[in-house]
Amino acid sequence: MSKSSIYLMENDDESIRLEAKTDRDAVGSQALWCGVRPGLRVLDAGCGPGLTTSILNEMVQPGGSVIGVDYSAKRIAYANEHYADAKGISFYFHDLREALNGFPQFDLIWVRFVLEYHRIGSLDIIRNLNDCLKPGGYLCLLDLDYNCLSHYELPQSLQALLPKVMERLDHKYNFDTYSGRKLYSYLYDYGYEDIVVQLRAHHLIYGSHIKDGDIFNWFKKVEVSAGLLRELFEDYPGGHDAFTSEFREFFLNPRRFTYTPLILCRGRKPEAS
Repeated sequence: MSKSSIYLMENDDESIRLEAKTDRDAVGSQALWCGVRPGLRVLDAGCGPGLTTSILNEMVQPGGSVIGVDYSAKRIAYANEHYADAKGISFYFHDLREALNGFPQFDLIWVRFVLEYHRIGSLDIIRNLNDCLKPGGYLCLLDLDYNCLSHYELPQSLQALLPKVMERLDHKYNFDTYSGRKLYSYLYDYGYEDIVVQLRAHHLIYGSHIKDGDIFNWFKKVEVSAGLLRELFEDYPGGHDAFTSEFREFFLNPRRFTYTPLILCRGRKPEAS
């Protein structure tokens, strides 16, 4: 797969979707666990529209700084428009699969919801990030596992097709449904020390415990991904439109139960590396 391969979720509303699904309290809690604190120089690798970068920047003040990089010119333009005025923050257009030449050495690198879009290419990204991390610095990898597959009680037709949808996205659009379980091995293989792993619920949706941002996020994910794979719905009763409609009906039913595991992995780069 070429490095110009399409970003799975590319659509006109992507910056809005990424912002809508970002929970400031959750990001703050995860960043504290990762060791983000005042005075650090932090890289937000795959920063998207910049909201998470802004949260990290608030946490490293006074005296710290955050650079956000992303391979979407649209997202970097959005980030510069909405967040670049804050002291200590800057944004750059850059593909993480390419070496980060010209960037400074960082105390901490934050990689959240990035590797799931690079089933092929994750090892290149880790290598490039390792190269620009200070010896003794921390690499923090956060991603989902068993992504989009944990729902109860789906209609039988949806339950049968959904794993096929995710498998096709993995192989055709470079997604990684099982990215989270791989994070520990990336740090282990590079000889990182003091590796710590934590498992949290990213989505935990039941009854009326659902946010408007979650509704928008899930419906947009289904709309975009199902739209890319219309050939899968040729034998589905009612086709593509019926699939999206039935998922919407399921998701808005307070009886449904949906969760997604988030795996957080933090390691320290050896001093002698």
